[in-house]
Amino acid sequence: MANVALEHVYKRYGKVTAVTDFNLDIKDGEFIVFVGPSGCGKSTTLRMIAGLEEISDGLLKIDERVVNDVPPKDRDIAMVFQNYALYPHMNVYENMAFGLRLRKFPKEQIESRVRDAAKILQIEHLLLRKPKELSGGQRQRVALGRAIVREPKVFLMDEPLSNLDAKLRVEMRSQISKLHLRLKATTIYVTHDQIEAMTMGTRIVVMKDGFIQQVDTPLALYDYPKNKFVAGFIGSPSMNFMTATVRGDTVSGEGFSVAATGTLAESLKAHNGKQVWFGIRPEHLGLEGSTNIVAGANKLVGKVEVVEPLGAETDLLVDISGQSVVVKVDGHARVKVGDTVTLYADQSRMHAFDLQSEAAIGR
Repeated sequence: MANVALEHVYKRYGKVTAVTDFNLDIKDGEFIVFVGPSGCGKSTTLRMIAGLEEISDGLLKIDERVVNDVPPKDRDIAMVFQNYALYPHMNVYENMAFGLRLRKFPKEQIESRVRDAAKILQIEHLLLRKPKELSGGQRQRVALGRAIVREPKVFLMDEPLSNLDAKLRVEMRSQISKLHLRLKATTIYVTHDQIEAMTMGTRIVVMKDGFIQQVDTPLALYDYPKNKFVAGFIGSPSMNFMTATVRGDTVSGEGFSVAATGTLAESLKAHNGKQVWFGIRPEHLGLEGSTNIVAGANKLVGKVEVVEPLGAETDLLVDISGQSVVVKVDGHARVKVGDTVTLYADQSRMHAFDLQSEAAIGR
């Protein structure tokens, strides 16, 4: 396998810059995920690595070799596309073997590689079928198999699960994760789905408007976002944000007052009297008596606008003096629309962001 390095990479389309000063070192065997909203530059970056888009500026290295001007076929990469890109007139075996035949591999080696990949992906019984006879999940496994048989240095995956239904997406996420653990292959995976990113990546690259916002492990992004965008993008439901005024180590507004702890408490003192964004995740709010939530200088009072029962838990949309927050509570909590509720924030899990720059305070 291989390491991949992007150094000050730009992509321009005329006067429009799609990717700006992209710097990243991907270690051998890593599973890196590019995540962000549509149009953020994640697929464009992947296509530059694949050689399907020219790099406007900067260097791309695979195993210390600069490959900016190397054709895609000579980069030793394999790509799995969103639409599978299978040949309809070929059966599964022929689709998986096609790339090896083009490269003049011996017949015995082709047979061995295709059979091994089919066994790993549990599609041995499908080898004689045409793509039209397969389900979406089966087609995606064939597309993965076609990449595996190449035994490339780097696997590239461009939103490979976006055409599948919700249940199948969950199943295929675990299949791809298990595949990565087995092959220990350097993998770069693009998605707009932050749940996919959190569950699959060893590291995640969060992008917005062509810029890298933060590169970190899934838990570090969740616990220590560098700015309001990352904080809101990572997590489901997303983090709640409320405008608040800083008073010493406390953030407060109409209907709420929460005292910070630790390094955030110290950092807030420099913003005394100023407005900030107060951030708290739905799972770090609770009704009185909730686990890990203690009563004190962390009270928010509001009116329940929406109740969404999800079984084991219930999501509440609560209006706090004109600012809405989502709260996760126990599925058996007896709360109904119109109730006035007192919420308590886990003070050790609160966040604050500068009102103008939106950079995290105390990080």
